[in-house]
Amino acid sequence: MQTHYRTCNICEALCGIEIQHEGEKIISIKGDPKDPLSRGHICPKAVALQDFYHDEDRLRNPLKKTEKGFVEISWEEAFDYTVSRIKQVQEEHGMNAVATFLGNPNAHNVGNLLFMRPFMKALKTRSRFSASSVDQMPHHVAAIHMLGHSILNPVPDLDRTNYLLIMGANPLVSNGSMMSAPDFGKRMRAIRERGGKVVVIDPRRTETADKADQHLFIKPESDVVFLLALIHVLIAEEKVRLNHLEKHLIGLSEISAIVKRYSPDFAGEICGISAEKIRSIAIAMAEANRAILYSRMGLSTQTFGGLCIWLSNVFNILNGNYDREGGMMFPSPAIDPISFSPKKGRPKHKSIPLSRVRQLPKYIGEIPAASMADEMETEGEGQIKALVCIAGNPVLSVPNGRKLEKAIGKLEFMVCADIYVTETSRHADIILPASSGLERSQYDVTFLNLAIRNIAKYSPALFPKKGNVKHDWEILAELTARLTGQENPGHPPELFLEMALQMGQYAKQGLNLEKLKQHPHGVDLGPLRACLLERIQTDDDTIRLAPQVFLDDLQRLGAAIERDTERGDFPFQMIGRRVLRQHNTWTHNSHRLSKGRNECTLLLNPEDASRLEISNGEHVKVSSRVGEIAVEVEVSPDIMPGVVSLPQGFGSGKKSNMQVAAAQNSVSINDLTDDMRVDLLTGNAALNGVRVSLSKLEEQSAN
Repeated sequence: MQTHYRTCNICEALCGIEIQHEGEKIISIKGDPKDPLSRGHICPKAVALQDFYHDEDRLRNPLKKTEKGFVEISWEEAFDYTVSRIKQVQEEHGMNAVATFLGNPNAHNVGNLLFMRPFMKALKTRSRFSASSVDQMPHHVAAIHMLGHSILNPVPDLDRTNYLLIMGANPLVSNGSMMSAPDFGKRMRAIRERGGKVVVIDPRRTETADKADQHLFIKPESDVVFLLALIHVLIAEEKVRLNHLEKHLIGLSEISAIVKRYSPDFAGEICGISAEKIRSIAIAMAEANRAILYSRMGLSTQTFGGLCIWLSNVFNILNGNYDREGGMMFPSPAIDPISFSPKKGRPKHKSIPLSRVRQLPKYIGEIPAASMADEMETEGEGQIKALVCIAGNPVLSVPNGRKLEKAIGKLEFMVCADIYVTETSRHADIILPASSGLERSQYDVTFLNLAIRNIAKYSPALFPKKGNVKHDWEILAELTARLTGQENPGHPPELFLEMALQMGQYAKQGLNLEKLKQHPHGVDLGPLRACLLERIQTDDDTIRLAPQVFLDDLQRLGAAIERDTERGDFPFQMIGRRVLRQHNTWTHNSHRLSKGRNECTLLLNPEDASRLEISNGEHVKVSSRVGEIAVEVEVSPDIMPGVVSLPQGFGSGKKSNMQVAAAQNSVSINDLTDDMRVDLLTGNAALNGVRVSLSKLEEQSAN
């Protein structure tokens, strides 16, 4: 028996794991108690890594679609056909006729991060989409306009805070999102044990809220008004504390002016939280000395997501808890992505580029994913005719997935790199099989830049590649070489890692790839430290509290508040939720994660259930503007009246015999989410707050 240490690559938590195996037979997967970040914590998803390695339904050879279905072909034929079709489409329709979509597993794959840029350069297209505009673009937009760089995103210093206010997040289940915080449960208990307080603001009493000191229901899409009221209290009560950032920020007078209207009394009527409670939270955070306002997906995936994340940053700054111990801080990673793409002193866009069809903002070079179908269906110069999809399943992850599926079906060509035939890749002409997490080495550049403690960790591949598959970086490198006519260098990611570590701030302390190999549990680089003024990327090193794009968007908020709020034919607001045993759609291929009770249920408040005469366990039809589904109801007081909740990442089934079958009792929330609902400021999909109606099914059936 041998023991192998690595980091789980399924979600953002970065849990260290200990794998005992005999050859290719895995005996056990447990948490690694010596990992300096996760400290032995593990969730059920990590145990399923073995399922993805051994899964008989995983792709082992390149596939080509024929009239009789998919057939296995050689890599040479797959590459030749893919490149020839891409070139043909671009010759006939222009370079931008070929689009790309990148799923979020790319962020965990250092090979993809390294080889994606030259591939994109070789493809010469501006038609780029990714999962970023489905769940997190508001964070990047706030970072761009306030700090000068899209990846300067603060994370909570959980281990030293005295007050944690959580909005639109459930870290007890996620272990962090836009923050890597494994073992959140113990960290939350530690806050309370040292006399601190945890408060959750959410339309659902989440698993985190259930363990917190206080939970308050809030009406969906009213978070922005609540945040404005918190800032109003800080300024009105003269509680603003800027600490070491005082001489390094501009825009405080503008903030003071805009929040005058949003008193707690005004906000309380809109968000459903009393003025007294709003005031008490703001004062308590101001007096806590070390306090954190942590806002995540529930706030970033709504029609005012950009304002929400901006105001969250503003509150933390004005409360004196930005770039400060116990507040929102910035990691000091061993490999700093900013060093490879600095923005300070670089030419800036005079205006924000807009997309071709719907004139939506294009940040970090991406067209908002909510408009993918429109970009494919709308004729004219730049119409998308082909798609390159890398580790993504947009048919299930992008709003109004059925509309997108129809549009994809009309493309002239599509190639997907994936480990399975998915709801998206089944429409592809070519599928290129990629290696799984245990077959490749790992250094998580992206999420170590979002970790709540500074660490560095490298993990070699545990197993050799199984079958005739290639690493994603090998696929990208070969496609790049064939598109450019240049020789494929074939350099593995380790060469980049060695160079990047030697350029990093810990190189003088002897940190290099060889040292990481000698420390398989990882190297602890210490707690977070104040470093924003070292890393900020605005040309004058100034934090912009009130960028004009946010001030302008407040006019849209004002108009929305004044509009008639009649619910019409869709009386409920739908929000998403995350379940511990799943992460996106591909994890449904694990028996360990999919067995047990049905977790894809619609949460419904008992008052609403009684009024509609719906009982627990019955099935209802849920309808929105774009579609309808049938789903099992779970009656629960944990969801506020007038709101329903359906989990994200469902709708995918087992891929036996290279066919996609719908899993029983598993439906996709994105058959209901509306592609026309976006945050106009950032282009991010507005997945939360979708208006829906419910009707009882006469014949109680999952179908």
